[in-house]
Amino acid sequence: MDSAWIDSATAWIAAHPVAAGALIFLIAFCDALVVLGIVVPAMPLLFAVGALIGLGHINGPYALVAAAAGALLGDALSYWVGRLWGPQLRQRWPFSRYPQWLDRGEGMFRRHGAMSIVIARFVGAVRPFVPAIAGMLHMPFPRYLLPSLVASVAWAAAFLAPGWVLGASYDAVAAVADRLALVLVALLFVVGLVWACVLYTWRWSAMHADKWLARALDWFRRHPILGRYATALVDPNRPESPSLVILALCLLAISWAWFSLLAGLLASGGPLPLDQTLHTAMLNLRNPLADRLMAGLASLGDTPVLGTAAAVPLVYLAWRRRWMAAAHWIAAIVFGLVLTALLEAAIDMPRPPTAPAGFGFPSVSVTMATVVFGFFAVLIARELPGRKRVWPYLVAGVVTTVVGFARLYLGAHWLSDVIGGTLFGILWLLVLGLAYRSHQTRSFWMRPLAWMFYGSFIAAALWHAPRAADGLLAKFEGQAPTTILAPDRWWNEDWAHLPAQRDESDARRRWSLDLQVAGPLAPLQAAMEADGWRVQPQADWIATLGLLDDDTPGTDQPVLPATLGTRAEALLMVRELPPMAGTADGTPRRMALRIWPAPTALDDGTPLWVGATQRLYLDRPFDAMALWRPEPDAGASYRAVREALSGFVHAEAAHPASGLPVMRLRSDDRVDGSLGQ
Repeated sequence: MDSAWIDSATAWIAAHPVAAGALIFLIAFCDALVVLGIVVPAMPLLFAVGALIGLGHINGPYALVAAAAGALLGDALSYWVGRLWGPQLRQRWPFSRYPQWLDRGEGMFRRHGAMSIVIARFVGAVRPFVPAIAGMLHMPFPRYLLPSLVASVAWAAAFLAPGWVLGASYDAVAAVADRLALVLVALLFVVGLVWACVLYTWRWSAMHADKWLARALDWFRRHPILGRYATALVDPNRPESPSLVILALCLLAISWAWFSLLAGLLASGGPLPLDQTLHTAMLNLRNPLADRLMAGLASLGDTPVLGTAAAVPLVYLAWRRRWMAAAHWIAAIVFGLVLTALLEAAIDMPRPPTAPAGFGFPSVSVTMATVVFGFFAVLIARELPGRKRVWPYLVAGVVTTVVGFARLYLGAHWLSDVIGGTLFGILWLLVLGLAYRSHQTRSFWMRPLAWMFYGSFIAAALWHAPRAADGLLAKFEGQAPTTILAPDRWWNEDWAHLPAQRDESDARRRWSLDLQVAGPLAPLQAAMEADGWRVQPQADWIATLGLLDDDTPGTDQPVLPATLGTRAEALLMVRELPPMAGTADGTPRRMALRIWPAPTALDDGTPLWVGATQRLYLDRPFDAMALWRPEPDAGASYRAVREALSGFVHAEAAHPASGLPVMRLRSDDRVDGSLGQ
């Protein structure tokens, strides 16, 4: 929410509040205009406007009136365009080329009459055309105006409301999710994009399959030598021929894409700039609540999960004596695994700095997820009726995308590794698909086979993912510090080179780092506990969902974890506070001390830590959850921590970057000369 462009936009809006309303009016007006409304992205733009309303940068009623007025006048202009041209509008470009635009609107108008004006306002495909249809059919303008007014106001409210609510609840969302929200939004976006690509590619291919088959047959007739070998593949008397042509064309396209990617990687001698950029972005999204979830999703490509899902259908096919299908199923998995391993050994591609040995180009897990789910889709899609044949391919796309995204998040692969694995997997399954589909095979009842495959995959995933997550996360812990300091230099001068605050895009979450500790944390923890503080274990998903429990007292609700870089707190301690003097609301408050591994190490092996002190208050946004959120306390929490730790050798000075005091101490050395225990 507080990125650079949002800062610029909000500054401009604050300086030009009237012009902001004109801009909102223009967005809604253009979205309602006949033809132009097809290309105007009103939904994301009004969502952003709604978010700015929720954040307090735009007056809500003013924006609502501007959006409704723009929609109303845009619809009115479309109405008069239809009224002016009448039926001749169909002969005008672009309707002469795309008559279906008006046909859909006219069909809705004839079915629903005046109510279609309200309905169409919320249906993007016909929204700009129904008012023009109403004008073409000479609907009286007074009869048209009332439903148009109602629809415009309702549309403006509906399109602004999601962003408005999000903006108003941004603090709550950030407190609960922090980077988790960005991770989940990114995952849903990528899954949705792949879903749409698979769905619309399949539909487009199905629409043009017969045309492609006719062109292929014509080409083979003009090239009899090559056509002699391809006749069996595209025999027009076989119902499989159109799908075989589609598979062949996909094979050519994927082959070109695969070899182009491989050539680009080999020419560059390493990861592409996009790989580096995405790797850094994913590294910055690491957070405790998302880590375990992503590790579990990444484990879906492990051998115990994919192997179980592959073995169960194989047993069923052998039992049913479907030897041709079983042979291709074995070839898809065995040769896919062997070829991927050979390719990974042959291509020496530098790994990401966060990836241990065993992770390379292409991603074996992504490749095998593509092969297993993709070839199973080829296996059963022919047995499905009509438009349902796309579903196995959609499932394959989603599973492969989730595995690839999770591994990108953990830093196991470059984007090129994931795309390369996906393309290579598709390449191999297309080859096997052509071989399998070109044989005359008997149909079989695929429903039990589908239940076995998907059911065994889910069961294996539920069993394996929780057990594999911790081990996988251990391989991808935050990077070791690259800056090494001598203990004396850190104590005397280089402490000022450590960060003064968290590196967060949201200025409200850039908490000051006002504590630096050299040595083990156990003595510090013991001293804090003696002063009335207690350790809070890191909150997990169950504890986070428990924030919605109204029956749990607020004082029993946990403080949610936070990250420094990619690492969660190594120690989180809290101490309850009495009700503040001068306040009558009785809001519970507590102090918190968060300690993380420092981004710098000491050369003698002594652990180095940085910490932040805070005062928190219990907030209940929307009366739906309980959240401990930081509030300014003029350094009271810092002074309380300094007092509790005064028994250790310590020093204090203002950090040159922030001007705020920073306490540094040695936890293995007390003021009385004794060693910390």
